[in-house]
Amino acid sequence: MQAVPPQKQILLVEDDPDIANVLCLHLRDEGYAVVHALDGVNGARLASLHQWDALVLDLTLPGVDGLEICRQVRASSHYTPIVIISAKSSEVHRVLGLEVGADDYLPKPFSVLEFLARIKALMRRVDALKQSAQVKPLTLQLGPLHLDPLSRLAKLNEQVLDLPPREFDLLHFFAQHPGQVFSRIELLNRVWGYQHDGYEHTVNTHINRLRAKLETNPARPERLLTVWGVGYKLNL
Repeated sequence: MQAVPPQKQILLVEDDPDIANVLCLHLRDEGYAVVHALDGVNGARLASLHQWDALVLDLTLPGVDGLEICRQVRASSHYTPIVIISAKSSEVHRVLGLEVGADDYLPKPFSVLEFLARIKALMRRVDALKQSAQVKPLTLQLGPLHLDPLSRLAKLNEQVLDLPPREFDLLHFFAQHPGQVFSRIELLNRVWGYQHDGYEHTVNTHINRLRAKLETNPARPERLLTVWGVGYKLNL
């Protein structure tokens, strides 16, 4: 008899009970086990007590805000996919959320179907990494660049790079396809796990942040190159 895979466990930290009830209902309908915290203090405590398969965070929370919880989770050695949901929908807040380590950012109000699609995409990516690790080494060495996706460790010329999760994923994807050109839409689909009009600027932001860490002179990149009218490629 084939073993039944364990339920994925999600921690939802959301102080609006109506939103929380809707999300919990749909996540459980999809087969996830969900624990809900109504405030940041309890959310931070629960986040530290257990290795969750995913964490869904509101930004504005009583006690401890979502950004601080995100920072605390990212300071641990265990990688947990994080989705921020927030009424703060400006690009500044999106970039800030991604910068402190969130994998994804959904401004309120959002489609529940899109929310579920983002969660599933994150789960698929993490599962794919785990499965690949069982059959082949995942560590990549490309010239001076060293990447280990399981430990989320990136080094350039033996110097550790401080990369939030999505920056790491983007660099790892490029390193798996050196010299190959990818459009922003292709990168959204292959790295983020979904394709959504209007999110191409997210790719630009991550490319610029990667260049600041990879290039001697980010204004004149030599490693992460723009192919005008087509997309981007890694040249190492």
